Amino acid sequence: MNTNVYWKETKYEFLKLIRIRRYALSVLGMPLMFYCFFALGMPASQSFHLPTYLLATYGAFGVMSACLFGIGANLAHERSLGWLEMKRVSPMSPATYLVGKIAANLVFCVAVELLLLATGLLFGHVRLTAWEAIRIISVLVVGAIPFAALGVALGYLIRASSAPATLNMINLPMAFCSGLWVPMMFLPPFLQKVAQFLPSYHLSKLALDVIGLDNAPALGLHWEALLAFTLIFVGLAFWAFNRQEAATEAH
Repeated sequence: MNTNVYWKETKYEFLKLIRIRRYALSVLGMPLMFYCFFALGMPASQSFHLPTYLLATYGAFGVMSACLFGIGANLAHERSLGWLEMKRVSPMSPATYLVGKIAANLVFCVAVELLLLATGLLFGHVRLTAWEAIRIISVLVVGAIPFAALGVALGYLIRASSAPATLNMINLPMAFCSGLWVPMMFLPPFLQKVAQFLPSYHLSKLALDVIGLDNAPALGLHWEALLAFTLIFVGLAFWAFNRQEAATEAH
């Protein structure tokens, strides 16, 4: 396997995303804006340190949004332009194209986490050790993989014209119901039960555990849940890819 091809595809995909200012500013700025408003601008909680708590949950929201929009919307747009057909006739394998797209967006996930972490440390009086900071970034980036797989699946299934609206209908309700915007204990009991069936809920639980704000008795179950969601979304992505390939051959 020629790793140089994967590296170049990732590099140019990342450079392309940076040059799309609307994407870069929204992916980096939206989680930061919400974090500043809710973590730094709201009254302090008596039971826990709100900026530290929301650092984990808005971190989960940031990586989820980066993958869904950076991969899903981008892939749908390129599909509408016929770019996938151009890639198909080139010597490069489809795996190289998709791996490069996923890897470039995971780099954006790291950037989102670093920006949130710097804001929390400088303005939110967040106190984390270097090891805790490394761990929470690592957990959130690894936990972004199922959302990357979902982004690939959606990119093959939705139309470019409806991609932003469709992705927002998935991203925003999932974030709210998982307690990523408002701490889970403040949500209605019904939504707290629904949250357990969402991948974003399990990712936030893993992030909160790193900073000692959610001592989950069965931490392994959250990793197992994310693995299960990853397998489901990868299967959906394979089905969507084969569906696209069959449609292309039919034409």
